[in-house]
Formats: sequence, C-alpha cells, structure tokens
Amino acid sequence: MPSLSEYMAQSNRGLNQSVFGPEYLSKAFNAANTGTADAIYTTTAADNVFTSTFGRKVWQSLNNQTRFFNAIPRTVFGNTVGWRVRTDRGTQRSRPITETGSLPDIDVSNLETISSLPKIVSTSFGASVKAMYTAQLEGGVGDVLALENENAQLDHIKELNQELLLPNSVGNIAVGSGATDANVTSGSDLRIGDTVMLVDAGASTALTPAITAISSNDITTGTLSGTPAALSGGAVVDGLSVQTRAGLTSIDDIVAVNNDATVGNAGIKRFAGAYDLTTADRTSGTFGAAATVKGNSGVGRDLSLNLLDDCIQSIRTNGGEPKLILMGHDQYFKLERLLNSQQRYMGQEEYQVGVGSEKTFPGTRTGLVLATYQGIPILPDADTTKSEAAAGGSKLGSNIYVLDTDYLEIAVAQPTQYIENRDYFAADALVVRGLLYTMAEFRAYRFDVQGAILDLNS
Repeated sequence: MPSLSEYMAQSNRGLNQSVFGPEYLSKAFNAANTGTADAIYTTTAADNVFTSTFGRKVWQSLNNQTRFFNAIPRTVFGNTVGWRVRTDRGTQRSRPITETGSLPDIDVSNLETISSLPKIVSTSFGASVKAMYTAQLEGGVGDVLALENENAQLDHIKELNQELLLPNSVGNIAVGSGATDANVTSGSDLRIGDTVMLVDAGASTALTPAITAISSNDITTGTLSGTPAALSGGAVVDGLSVQTRAGLTSIDDIVAVNNDATVGNAGIKRFAGAYDLTTADRTSGTFGAAATVKGNSGVGRDLSLNLLDDCIQSIRTNGGEPKLILMGHDQYFKLERLLNSQQRYMGQEEYQVGVGSEKTFPGTRTGLVLATYQGIPILPDADTTKSEAAAGGSKLGSNIYVLDTDYLEIAVAQPTQYIENRDYFAADALVVRGLLYTMAEFRAYRFDVQGAILDLNS
C-alpha cells in the first residue's frame, strides 16, 4: 500500500497529465533548460537527465505543389507514336461555279507527320536494415521505408511537374580551357541525358553533346573542348538550348519556335526541340505551326495588359480558344495589381480536368477553382520557367503561357509503377530498395494555338 506522500505524488502527476498532456511532462531539465519560464517542474541543474523526444510525424518544408501537372488532361498513349496534321486546304478544291461550269479541280490535302516516343521518369529510394530497425525505437520515425516511399511519391510527381515547365534555352555558359564541363545559369533547368546545342557567335558551327552529369550549376558533356574554338579558350558561350529532352517535352519546348524570341549575350535563337522539329520544320511550306511568342530579345520589361491581350488575340486569330493562362506567382500578383489599378477585378471559375474522354463536373471539388482574366482561368505555378537576360545570363521574371488545352495532353504509356527489391544478395548490401517510374509524354497536337510572353521583369 503506497504511503500518503507516494499517493499525493501520483495524484499530482495524474492532475498534470490531465491538464497539460503527457508531452508536457518532461523527465527533467538539463543545465541549459533549468529555470526556464515554461518549466512545469523546477529542478536542480544536472547534466544528461533530460533527453528530447520527437514525434514520429515528419513535416514537409518543401514546395510540393504540382499545379500544372494536375491541370493537363490525361489520355492513354495508344499503340502509335505519331500523328498527322493537315496543313493545307488546297487552292482549287473549293470555289463557286456557274450553272453549267466545270467542277473544282481535285486538290489533295497536305499532311505533316509528328512523332514522339514515350519518356521514362524514375525516382528511387531505400533504407538499410539497420535504419528500419532503429527507426522503430522510441523517438524514431516509425516505418522509415513507408516514410521514404511517401516522400518519393511527392518527389516523383514534382519532377514530372518541373519537366513540363523546363526552359528551352539557357544563356551565358562559361567554359574553361580544355574543360569537359561548363557553368550555366541554373543546372536545375537541365536533366541528365538532355542533348543540348552550344552556340558561339564567333564560330561557324555548334556542338550538340549529351549531358552526362550535373553538379550544382555545372554540366558535364565530355565533348566541350575542340570546336568551336572559343569553347576551349575560356570564353563565354553565347547560348545553350535543349535539342532533345531526356524527360517529358516541356511547354517551353512547344512554344519555342519564334525567331524573335532570343536568349544569350548575342541574341541566340531559341531552338525548337519538341518532337525533333526545328524552327524551319514548323514554319516551312504550309505547316504554319509556329506558336505565338512575344519576346523582347532578353531585355526585361514589365507585364502589361496589352501584351496579354495581344497574345490572346493571336491565338484566337489562329482558330484557337485559350483555356488556361499559366504564370509564376510574381506575374500573378503583378496582373492583380494592374487590374486593381483600373478598378477591374479577377473573376473566378471552375477549371475542369480531363482523363481520356472523362472530365470532372463543374462545381465539384475534383476541379480547380481559379481566378480568371477575360474568362480564362489563371494558374500560378512556382515551377514556371523564367527568361534569360541578354546581358550577364541572369534570370528575369517568370514567363506567361496562354494555352488552348484542347490540343495538349499527357499521353500515359505506363501509369506510375512501384517496384520493391528485398534481395540483399542482388543488392550486395543489407538494404531494401524501392523505385517509382512513369512512362509518358507531353503532346501538343497544335502549336499555333499556344502562346508565350517572355522577358518579363520579376
């Protein structure tokens, strides 16, 4: 039977637990914590008598938003890798005739072909046997493999979102003598496996090497030295553009076809790498597949309603109807201030997301409620790419993309798959490894109804 003093002590502990909760009942305070105002019990200073304990919840301090990826319709990739585009009505097939006049001549339509194989995006994770055991002890995170799996899923979708928004061009590349790597404005704008075009204004040729490694802002290709000569002499290369994506084609690849849109110190032209179509391919003959790109040769300027209105008008002139305006948060707030200054305000509209032929119902919570401009939903995304300044290679503000999403889709060949390996002998280590991968491609069936506004100040 407990003594009176023991009974009172137990009652005291129970009272404090009921009022404060067990997390407030510190075992004791070490010397550093003694005498703090929030201490429930005042104790004599003593080392190593208090051990901090942590809850198993791990809070994310990263931006995991994937808004653009969520907004683009999905479809099944299908059993073909390409599609045909009709680019010519024919000059004689339609005309008025007299009562007894001859019929119009037969004029076959002109068809262009576009193809793109699916791209693979993978995310790996794992945990050692020791980590999985110790994580279950008091103060551990619990099931560390499940935690890493959850984090990997977030990272995987984030990677897909970022690939959809990668810039087409990167300017101002510094190359040392005999070097195999180059410092770029932002190495995060590129991916291992990308084939890039290195351009130097003083040389007659350009290099098109593949990136083998990225460390911080340094890219490694293995073929930088040699030609053009300036590339091996410590000079600054004028521009770098992506010729072939290792990952998903980006929206910037799709619209990067206007010769007036330039990057780099010497006005290097943006290179059209989407589906291996060059600028000449898209603008030759009757194809007329150039998107509307309003650039300013790498010189920053402020967003104006006229710029946005002109881009919308151009798309409508080409027969499209903008369904989405994509921009970074910097331009979103600028647009809001512009409208407020004119006593105009953003509307609000439900943006529907489609999977195949199915779409969310307006007003349901599965859609996105977005502000609008001219009735067009506005989607701010933190991953929206920024333009390159013509001088110095610094970043300007985010671009604005005006899109007819009826002609855009993510074609999924294999939905995200999960693979787990617990074979220690195969791994040659006491580890469990997991892998997520998605096989898909970002398709654009019409380029001329997509637009971009570049070279905006932040």
